[in-house]
Amino acid sequence: MSRIVLGVAGGIAAYKACEVLRRLSEGGHEVTVVPTANALAFVGETTWAALSGRPVATSVFETVHEVPHVRIGQSADLVLVAPATADLLARAASGRADDLLTNVLLTARCPVLMVPAMHTEMWQHPATVANVATLRERGVVVLDPAHGRLTGADSGPGRLPEPVDIVAVATSLLDHPGTVEAVRTRDLAGRRVVVSAGGTHEALDPVRFLGNASSGKQGMALARAAALRGASVTLVAAHVSAPLPSGMEVVRVSSTAELADAMTAAAASADAIVMAAAPADFTPAQPSPGKIKKDSDSGLSVAFVQTTDVLARLSHHRPRRQVIVGFAAETAADPAELVELGRAKLARKGCDLLVCNNVSGGAVFGADSTTVTIVDASGVVGEATGDKSVVAHHIWDAVSEKLQKGSNR
Repeated sequence: MSRIVLGVAGGIAAYKACEVLRRLSEGGHEVTVVPTANALAFVGETTWAALSGRPVATSVFETVHEVPHVRIGQSADLVLVAPATADLLARAASGRADDLLTNVLLTARCPVLMVPAMHTEMWQHPATVANVATLRERGVVVLDPAHGRLTGADSGPGRLPEPVDIVAVATSLLDHPGTVEAVRTRDLAGRRVVVSAGGTHEALDPVRFLGNASSGKQGMALARAAALRGASVTLVAAHVSAPLPSGMEVVRVSSTAELADAMTAAAASADAIVMAAAPADFTPAQPSPGKIKKDSDSGLSVAFVQTTDVLARLSHHRPRRQVIVGFAAETAADPAELVELGRAKLARKGCDLLVCNNVSGGAVFGADSTTVTIVDASGVVGEATGDKSVVAHHIWDAVSEKLQKGSNR
């Protein structure tokens, strides 16, 4: 169980922090909420106490004998501030200690994650830009805000990312120590990456389709992780079961043919391509233009043709030097067979890395956690087990190493 401090600054997005708190608590973490005085004007102390099941820390003068302004930060495994207002960022960057939350930030020696939320003009003001740069130079992980509807009729960059995205980042910082350094150094900054996610639908008629069990969770986790590490991300999303991540370009597709076209177009200028989507291998040769009627008990016969092999096409027709990653969902009897199957598929598809899942017994699909083995032409280069947001960073570690070597194979 990790000990997390959830700092909440005084912005309207404070209400979203309630969902962040709920998700963290349900994940088994011990969460202490430290709201600023202004935050309590938006969400009261009673709400924070009820959701966390713990006393709420609001002042340096409460339980003075326990020295809360020092103890809370010292004992934390992660300090997460959501929302982080322009005022809070400024006070943190200048080293102020004028309330309990800024004292916690000064005493914490664990990873610190700050999630800004404010109006666009405030986010883009040179003072805020400088404060964010200062915090990042000190090792603080500062997320970029999402694009979207703000207070009133305004819209633009400055929206608090969705709670699921915030918790995914927090989880990766807690469970994969290398994430903190990768995010701090933004090892994918200046890189353009394309990630696909979800399962395709192949139309039988206007109301029926051939699909698969892919949830898209791993692909979306990979897209979030790449953005966190500084990359410019395009997510090509087929059918997914969870909210799409914010802060990146999203291209929606349905069929394997649409996926192939979208990936080919997006890949033209990409440095890395991750084919985490699950495209159908076959599609009806002639989809019915009208709904197929059940006219008799004789059943239904459908002729199928093979779809485009998206991964092989991307690998064999690279417009530039790229690192290309494929996925293999296999039913293997043991780890050795999984690696053997993975290396054979890697050679067949022509990609640089292959992420292998053993899906025997229905494992992986739709779950929040997974186990993967990462292989290249030389053999196993990485293994990871855990939440898919954490596994995503292990995969990007392998991609980053390939990019730094400047070699496809």
